[in-house]
Amino acid sequence: MNQANKRDFQSKMLLKSYYILCLTLASIITILPSPCYAEFKEKSLVDDPEFLANATNMLNNININYGKWQSKAVLAGWAYASNITDENLAYQLNVSAQFADYSREIYKNISEFNWRDIKDYDIRRQFELLSTPGSTILSKEKYTQYDEIINQMQSIYSTAKICNFTSPTQCDLELEPEITEIMINSRDPEELKHIWKSWRDASGKKVKNQFIKYVELSNEIARLNNQTDMAAFWMKEYEDENFSHKIEELWQQLKPFYLQIHAYVRRQLRNKYGEKIISKDGPIPAHLLGNMWAQTWNNIADFTTPYPGKKLPDVTDAMLKQNYDEVKIFRVAEDFFTSLNLSAMPETFWKNSILKKPNNVDLICHASAWDFYDGKDFRIKQCTRINMEDLLTAHHEMGHIQYFLQYKNLPTVYKEGANPGFHEAVGDTISLSASTLEHLKEIGLLNEVDTDDEAMLNQLYLKGLNKIVFLPFAYMMDKWRWGVFQSTILPDTYNCNWWKLAEEYQGIAPPVERSEDDFDPGAKYHTIANVEYLRYFISFVIQFQFHKALCIEAGEYDPADPSNKLLSQCNIYGSKDAGKLFQSMLELGSSKPWQDAMEKITGQRRMDASGLIEYFKPLIDWLESDNAKHGEFIGWKRTAKSCAKNI
Repeated sequence: MNQANKRDFQSKMLLKSYYILCLTLASIITILPSPCYAEFKEKSLVDDPEFLANATNMLNNININYGKWQSKAVLAGWAYASNITDENLAYQLNVSAQFADYSREIYKNISEFNWRDIKDYDIRRQFELLSTPGSTILSKEKYTQYDEIINQMQSIYSTAKICNFTSPTQCDLELEPEITEIMINSRDPEELKHIWKSWRDASGKKVKNQFIKYVELSNEIARLNNQTDMAAFWMKEYEDENFSHKIEELWQQLKPFYLQIHAYVRRQLRNKYGEKIISKDGPIPAHLLGNMWAQTWNNIADFTTPYPGKKLPDVTDAMLKQNYDEVKIFRVAEDFFTSLNLSAMPETFWKNSILKKPNNVDLICHASAWDFYDGKDFRIKQCTRINMEDLLTAHHEMGHIQYFLQYKNLPTVYKEGANPGFHEAVGDTISLSASTLEHLKEIGLLNEVDTDDEAMLNQLYLKGLNKIVFLPFAYMMDKWRWGVFQSTILPDTYNCNWWKLAEEYQGIAPPVERSEDDFDPGAKYHTIANVEYLRYFISFVIQFQFHKALCIEAGEYDPADPSNKLLSQCNIYGSKDAGKLFQSMLELGSSKPWQDAMEKITGQRRMDASGLIEYFKPLIDWLESDNAKHGEFIGWKRTAKSCAKNI
């Protein structure tokens, strides 16, 4: 070795030694900035094995510490969500602020580190996912303000109470369970109108000012994350530049089927309430559809079903007769997952979950599943009612827990779904089997049940009131928010634009005149809780892709001979093969792009509505024929003005 080469070698070794020291210091004291990263910003060692080893060590330490902070933050979030007090809110905000400080330092270090040229896919993907700071990029003051605003809106929503229609002095009705039960069971249009308006007065109307500031801060977050607005920031999570166009294509593919079910239901409502309330060719009054937001219509199936003489498969009565309680409901859901050879719920789940609404405690009743990032603690919070709807909700929420369990050993940064829609689809995929007549019989909740074509169509109709009806609502929820974030919908037109989109996509109208003094989008939890809603639209499409693939794997469905057993009759309960295929996708977490996860289970790399269409084909064919036979108007004519700038 000559002297020049020796000096060059020594220089490189010194450079490496200094770099290794920097990485070591940064990984030991991960919340402090390191001065070393800038030194190597221009000196790429991306192909050097030692560089990669130390980059891996850096990621390992970040993931460990990130997991500890996540666990601490989730514990604080749980404390507040399960017991809304000023003390718990203060604690949550304090922990959140500390976590944000940690996240800022991680982001600073990563942004100064030359990771983008690393060829190793796994290392580069972890750095890429960690390189988006999200809301923590705000200043400390603005981050605290942002956090406080969201928590204030959630508190107003979760503690809102209204007065009883029949007993006006009784003003303690909460969304869960009293208000929801009235919307489900009442057939009095005036009572429903009162409940519908009162809920919006008590919730959404009170949060508009906070929401305006929330939008301002959300867009600042997006811009600091190199996105034009929060709509673009949300869309980035789907790792596809043309994703919004693909969603629109899916909606256009599915819209004709929604129009058919809308026309049919409108006629059934007209038969019940008369033409003074329900027109032949207009939108449907939103308060008569059995749900506070008209997002699903299954609660009015009792008087709209195609064949009234055939009993609908509602097992609520059987559950009550068999003394089902909240724990039993979740044990039945767990049994489905374990029958597929998937994981049972850990003991901590049964010990720490809140499955029943406690007395005299204000809490966020909206059902949710929680990962505490320690590989051991997983919980559900649900104000469970003893009925079939909540039995299926239990399967949905436990689907989230199953996803958590399957990817629990991955690095913290990968402990997410392949995309947000995947996480929502897991439990719903299971519910498609759990709600079949075959499965309800095999768990002892159905004895005598009709299984002829008319009965099967009734069952398919019941599911259509949930799965098909939900699609335009899920889409317009975020179409509205995209417009808000993009400033095409301004604060002085928030409410009227909401109803413009509701009419355009859902074909519904408010039962009373609305104005910009109201804020009806804020009467929906996800709007004020900062939860992107497109995930649910995606879920309601891809769950049928998953279902079809699992049914084929289980030998329960043959696409070449669909008449032998309909896709809607498939029940994968007990199929270890289906469970193994499902697990192969779930255990990936977010370690691969969603297209890879989709291909793992379905063999496809795109979202496809053909599974949903195939599932509902008998119902679609029947609706088209029945609507034509009755000369039903398909679609709706625009209404007279139902929203004013001010009243």
